[in-house]
Amino acid sequence: MINNFDEVVNRRNTYSVKWDGGKMIKEMGLTERYDEDTIPLFTADMDLPVPNALVKALHKTVDNRIYGYSIFPDEYYEAIQYWFKKRHDWEIERDHIVYSPGTVHAMNMAIRAFSEPGEGVIIQRPVYPPFTSAIEGNGRTVVNNPLQCDENGYYTIDFADFERKASDSSTKMFLLCNPHNPTGRNFRKEELQRLADICKKHDVLIVADEIHGDLIRCNEQFIPMAKIADNDLLITLTAISKTFNVAGLHCTNAIIPNLKLRKQFLKTMGYQMASPFTISALIAVYREGEEWLEDLKAYIDGTMEMVKKFIDKNMPKVKVTIPEGTYIMWMDFSAYNITPEEVHDRIYNRANVLLEDGSMFGEEGKAYQRICIPSPRSIIQTALERMAKEFEDLQ
Repeated sequence: MINNFDEVVNRRNTYSVKWDGGKMIKEMGLTERYDEDTIPLFTADMDLPVPNALVKALHKTVDNRIYGYSIFPDEYYEAIQYWFKKRHDWEIERDHIVYSPGTVHAMNMAIRAFSEPGEGVIIQRPVYPPFTSAIEGNGRTVVNNPLQCDENGYYTIDFADFERKASDSSTKMFLLCNPHNPTGRNFRKEELQRLADICKKHDVLIVADEIHGDLIRCNEQFIPMAKIADNDLLITLTAISKTFNVAGLHCTNAIIPNLKLRKQFLKTMGYQMASPFTISALIAVYREGEEWLEDLKAYIDGTMEMVKKFIDKNMPKVKVTIPEGTYIMWMDFSAYNITPEEVHDRIYNRANVLLEDGSMFGEEGKAYQRICIPSPRSIIQTALERMAKEFEDLQ
């Protein structure tokens, strides 16, 4: 491994939401305690340094000394096409690529463009909270097709329930999260095919959030929905934000093969321009970031093994599995037989570790905590030790 992900980079006083946003985080109600000793592992960005090629590209942009309105050069589109063909054997036509300043932003635009107030949008809880807020915030109706969890913590799709809900004439859209956040499922070809077939049968538009698609375990293969579904009923959201730890550069690309859908999406969203830093970043990482990504995946896989081993030994009542995708682990605390509020208090206030309460992801997540683990292992180890200490009396 060439990249040193064990290096602890001090992110305090860098405008970081995780490390400098304590006041805001408390006001949002995520935690009661946040101080200089808090270990924040609650949000999906990494405490790991980005590829050197990206740093060099941004330095080159800085050295230009002027940061005005920017165009999308040919190299921008070519880099996207190169990456997805090489990594996922997915051929993307240039005209199908639409820039958006964020994935949640793109999701909101799709909901506004392709549904009317009161109409239904399917999601699969427990799921990333902005899926719910994007639907409800735009006056649409949440249609929940909850994932089914077995005794081993493995989640599957209830297809019978999915088809019942897709068949309702008021259901217009399905927001697919794959790899799934927070359960970590990397859905198989057969699962994606069944979802696609049902949606086509009932004329339900699929909006596929695939921004974790590059962050899968080293022995896994990710399959874009675009290789499965009818592309006339599909919008795919991709991004460099999670893969390369550049969420602050606001770079999502919606892949919209159908011209009518693409025009309507663009009409709803309006013209969007990226900063020169965003453009430089995407070209650099998609052209030169593959070796770094392979090192990152191996490091995250190792960290997950470490977390799993620690939890099994020191907090055996917590059920946690190594996910197929994402850098998120989904921990089930139900065997302690204490309230979610007490679980929260022991972790957030006593251990001073900031995770995310599972209830944020839907009723199905009430007994859970979500932990984001792409930090140096020394930070993760300290957080785990603090947590284990606060549950010793319940073992």
